[in-house]
Amino acid sequence: MKAYIGLGSNLGNREENIRKAVALLEKSQGIKLVKLSPFYETEPVGDIPQGKFINAAAEIYTAISPSGLLAVCRNIEDELGRVRTVKWGPRTIDLDVLLYGEEVIYTAELTVPHPLMHEREFVLRPLSDIAPNAYHPVLGKTIQELLEGL
Repeated sequence: MKAYIGLGSNLGNREENIRKAVALLEKSQGIKLVKLSPFYETEPVGDIPQGKFINAAAEIYTAISPSGLLAVCRNIEDELGRVRTVKWGPRTIDLDVLLYGEEVIYTAELTVPHPLMHEREFVLRPLSDIAPNAYHPVLGKTIQELLEGL
């Protein structure tokens, strides 16, 4: 299955954190990295004072279920020292499952497509670099169309 992962970091060596997360994704059984977007420095979202982020997106092929992919992402976050204290607060690394094929998933743990991706340039810009024609199955638009609509 083709899937897309959003990556972000605003603590420590932000670019190195993204590179380490990508390396750990590549080492994960059942995941093959296909493409990695350029890195973008972006402003944080929300009212919490914090530094700028580095954001990127990765295209992968995976044999792992959506919930299994989420578990891999959370394990990578834990391994790289992410501490969950404040929602949308500073973090060493953040990995989000953005799209999983054209599946629509609503569980207590996971919503795919990512529920806010269509509102966030820091997600859409790097994703459009590697997958402009990827399809948002709920909104019925491509990533490029969503980006142009911001």
